[in-house]
Amino acid sequence: MISNMNWRAGEFGSRPARVANCSGYHGDPAEEMYNQATLGDVDFITGDYLAEVNMGNNAEAFAQGKHSGYEETAWQGLKQSLPVIAQKRIKVTINGGALNPGGLATKVAALTREKGYELKVAYVSGDDVLPKLSTFMPQQKEASLPHFDSQNKNVVISDESFIFAQDGKEPRKIVSANAYLGAHSIYQAFQNGADIVICGRVSDASPVIACAWYWWSWKITDYHELAGALIAGHLIECSSYVTGGNFAGFDAFNLDNLINPGFPIAEIAQDGSCVITKHEGTGGMVTIDTCRSQLVYELQGNVYLNSDVKAYIDDVAMEQVGENRVRVTGIRGAPPPDTTKLAIFYNGGHEVQLLVNATGYATDKKFELFSKQVQHFMGEEAMKELDIFEFQQIGVPASNPTNQNSSTVYFRIFAQSTNLQALGAIAVAVRHISLKHYSGFHNSLDMRTAIPRAYLAYYPALWHQSNLSEQCHFVNADGTTSSFDTSPPPRFEQLEQRKSYDTKSPAHFTGDLRQVRLGDIVLGRSGDKGANLNFGLFVQTQDEWEWLRSYMSCAKVQQMLIDDWHPDFSIERVEFPKIYTVHFVVYGILGRGVSSSKRLDGFGKGFIDYFRDKIVQVPVSILNEAASSKL
Repeated sequence: MISNMNWRAGEFGSRPARVANCSGYHGDPAEEMYNQATLGDVDFITGDYLAEVNMGNNAEAFAQGKHSGYEETAWQGLKQSLPVIAQKRIKVTINGGALNPGGLATKVAALTREKGYELKVAYVSGDDVLPKLSTFMPQQKEASLPHFDSQNKNVVISDESFIFAQDGKEPRKIVSANAYLGAHSIYQAFQNGADIVICGRVSDASPVIACAWYWWSWKITDYHELAGALIAGHLIECSSYVTGGNFAGFDAFNLDNLINPGFPIAEIAQDGSCVITKHEGTGGMVTIDTCRSQLVYELQGNVYLNSDVKAYIDDVAMEQVGENRVRVTGIRGAPPPDTTKLAIFYNGGHEVQLLVNATGYATDKKFELFSKQVQHFMGEEAMKELDIFEFQQIGVPASNPTNQNSSTVYFRIFAQSTNLQALGAIAVAVRHISLKHYSGFHNSLDMRTAIPRAYLAYYPALWHQSNLSEQCHFVNADGTTSSFDTSPPPRFEQLEQRKSYDTKSPAHFTGDLRQVRLGDIVLGRSGDKGANLNFGLFVQTQDEWEWLRSYMSCAKVQQMLIDDWHPDFSIERVEFPKIYTVHFVVYGILGRGVSSSKRLDGFGKGFIDYFRDKIVQVPVSILNEAASSKL
């Protein structure tokens, strides 16, 4: 077996590092790790298994000994892939350790010993700060940790975010509290000879940064290079989201090629620039459009934050340099902020969803009558006990429908409370309506969502990096561990006020205008950052860009949101002119976000195609140009 000192001899640090992704969340198939290892040559395999809610969902069961604490698909992927990982000397780092990285690392190390593989297994700890917090969320707002958006002076943090702060009521127990770690501990594990590094809650892109950092032997202050690797990591962290999954432009392509997109690879150069690609013969595609889509997904604005570096992406550029190969350049780096994100999940109480249907005529009046009846039969006292209580109409009946389903909408009652009796009053009220219902009332016979279920509420906080205690642990041949403290970033930089601006020198068009759906000429992607929704819009040509940047202002977005807009919300807007992209964040629109959002689309993924379905006015000359380019 080749020793670690001779790993990739003659290649290490002399050509771009090939870093593969095998997972974008815990539901991605375990065999994708094996596919990335066998379908071509890679130097590293990384995997992101953690949506924000994963940790909280399993925390109580793990504490009670009813859950392993790590992600099962991470274990299955490693178990399937270890033979080829050992044979090809591929280094691996994943965050599938979740709540129990030590447990997964110990299990993997035992398997490597059993099979006779000379692989060093390590894990990173320090993200779990639950022991440093109180048992319960504070009952006074002023006693809360700073909210993640508290330093943004343009944001009004809603009272809903502090719903736990109700003095005199039963306090709400904290279930998990995990800080987002950077790449330096993974890098130091590689430096000390690790072949496999298991992590808990590291930031999604941190494993990719660490791989490139180790490959190129960058210094911890090589901020431009680290920032480039951060964006490379962001581009591949969501698996097939950069190879054709969740792609707004999918309808222009052969659908058979999008059934099973291959997973991505980032070839990261010494200067931090990268080429995004995938293994030959796999499905999907890598184009400028798929890369732009992923770049703007869950983006924070023009500055992308990590615990080791800030990446400024104002000048990001993309170039198609071959089939399924896109080069990404123009990233600038700076020292990281002295804080990191802390995801806190606590017992929010219980929630219910009650769904009933209506068809065709007068659905607005039916909705109004149903709302009045439910509130009448519930009574004021029960409604006062609800933290959240909303009536939502989902859908609009088709005009001149061709079948009953196309004429059907549903009404959604959504409620959350710590008072089970108050939640139960909703179903009782609907039952009391009985035959007093609106014309054509009907519903599914499956009413399980009307039964109160416990839910976890989410609170994103700021946590000082100086309060982190990060360590790297190597699992020894006898099953014991050898541990050392890792070195944090040597320098921090105050986080400046976030940029937000409308376009400079807007273009003015003469000639006729035509009303079209925005999606006829604009692609995009949307996602969530806690309570906030982000979305990016991009076009293909310089003329289309001149129109998009001039037309799509903050005021225009607010106007187009119509009923989705609330005065407490705020909009942030930036531009990436070299890739014809404008990016927005709508602060507060997702309520508390993640597991406690009251919106049907709580993660904001469907927002983009709703927004692209809106009617806009576009110069006819631009539409003619777009039509000609498709011929």
